[in-house]
Amino acid sequence: MPSLTTTEFEAERPHLLAVAYRMLGSRAEAEDAVQEAWLRFEKARERGEIHDLRGWLTTVTGRICLDVLKSARVSREAYPGQWLPSYVVEPDAGPDARAEMSDQVGLALLVVMEKLTPEQRVALVLHDAFAMPFEDVATVLGTTETAARQHASRGRRAVAQDGVRHTADLAEQRRVLGAFLEAANGGDLQALAALLAPDVVAIGDGGGLVPGVGTRPVLGADKVARFYLGIIAGLGEVEIETVLVNGSLGLMARGHLANGRPLHSVLSVAIDDGRITGFFNQLNPNKLELRDLG
Repeated sequence: MPSLTTTEFEAERPHLLAVAYRMLGSRAEAEDAVQEAWLRFEKARERGEIHDLRGWLTTVTGRICLDVLKSARVSREAYPGQWLPSYVVEPDAGPDARAEMSDQVGLALLVVMEKLTPEQRVALVLHDAFAMPFEDVATVLGTTETAARQHASRGRRAVAQDGVRHTADLAEQRRVLGAFLEAANGGDLQALAALLAPDVVAIGDGGGLVPGVGTRPVLGADKVARFYLGIIAGLGEVEIETVLVNGSLGLMARGHLANGRPLHSVLSVAIDDGRITGFFNQLNPNKLELRDLG
């Protein structure tokens, strides 16, 4: 069998990053996991152990991510305040933007996946997102095929029960988000609340680096509407633009609050049946990967 090359590994890197990001919810951690997979690839190819490159690399990356998730549970329990995944933020191409981005995974799904056990998350990602047979998922988890199926099934149920609903295409997202901005800027509490689902949730992640970020989610249409009207009232000179956040429409705010503190945040919004079901406000500068936004 011909020797595998660096070029062949690099061709698989986007796939491995997609796998790792869905498992870890962090671009930096995903890149570290893929780099570790590269080091293991280097050693294994010298010994001629690799016969199915993508399968071998996916398995190795899955095992690395499983170890990271197990250790991350401890660190995230001690995280200052609410935890959100890292964001991939890109320019909004306008009404002609693609309806979906196949290389991204929505924030609403990543948020609920944080509630899964490491084994459930790895099994769900590998089988449901990347069609890995349960026999191979079991190898990654170091368990039986039956147990791997159970992990995926339990993870699937948790996502269905606890997930924030997000079914809107970009056109509907643009309409609802525009109405939200109009109502918020006009201080219209009734119109704002009407755009929110009764069980809407608002979560903010400052990573302990941004003052004033709450430590608990805000729940319910009335409370969330009042919460955002309060935020609008506290803004100073702020530029707000629509962006794509993990492939869905969101808002980026840059400028200063009325008290003079600098502001840089990206708000991801989940929308279902014409109403907003979730706000995910990322203010932690270490979790914003801005692609060509200046």
